Amino acid sequence: MSVVSSAPVQVDAYFDLICPWCWIGKTHLDTARRQLAERQPGMQVQLRWHSVQLIPQTPPQGWPYQAFYEHRLGGPEAVRARRAQVQAAATRAGLTIHHERIAVFPNTWRAHQLLAHTAQQYPEQHEALLDTLFEAYFVQGLDIGNDQVLASLAQAHGVGSAEAEALDAPPVWALPDEASGVPLFVFNLRQTVSGAQPPAVLLSAMQLACETTD
Repeated sequence: MSVVSSAPVQVDAYFDLICPWCWIGKTHLDTARRQLAERQPGMQVQLRWHSVQLIPQTPPQGWPYQAFYEHRLGGPEAVRARRAQVQAAATRAGLTIHHERIAVFPNTWRAHQLLAHTAQQYPEQHEALLDTLFEAYFVQGLDIGNDQVLASLAQAHGVGSAEAEALDAPPVWALPDEASGVPLFVFNLRQTVSGAQPPAVLLSAMQLACETTD
């Protein structure tokens, strides 16, 4: 017989800031968490964000955004098709991605360092900073690989500019062996959901993780 456990649901989320599907996936997870709170008010969720650098060979100064994707996808038509697909999914999630504002495809190492530092020193600000970084890149078109940009964004979350520019902690974790990409969500270390799945899928995974077999 299955019963609802009183233990918190642990969610491990793997992401990279250059990945629009990760922003969409996070938004879907936020929706699923709100739905879980409404349906099972006593159930707690412990969320851990794990940085993954998808393209670590990106130079510190980044690459020209449009040229990078044309080379990666095979040309302008392929880029337009992919962006239309991403934008449609973003719209369904209530988001707008402004590809036309993005000039630089960034190296995300420093941004992940900042997130790792914030998680350790200012845990109450960590998820808000993650939202800020996604919005800075996909909405404002800022270069989130630039130290000055990161320092400015961090200040709004209580991280001093000198502190933000002096980070040296390694932030990146490897993906689980069975994973092929991000976003990836692992529930209670056993159930895996890959990709920017709808909120209903993530809600179902959390509800299943709440259950124990008696």
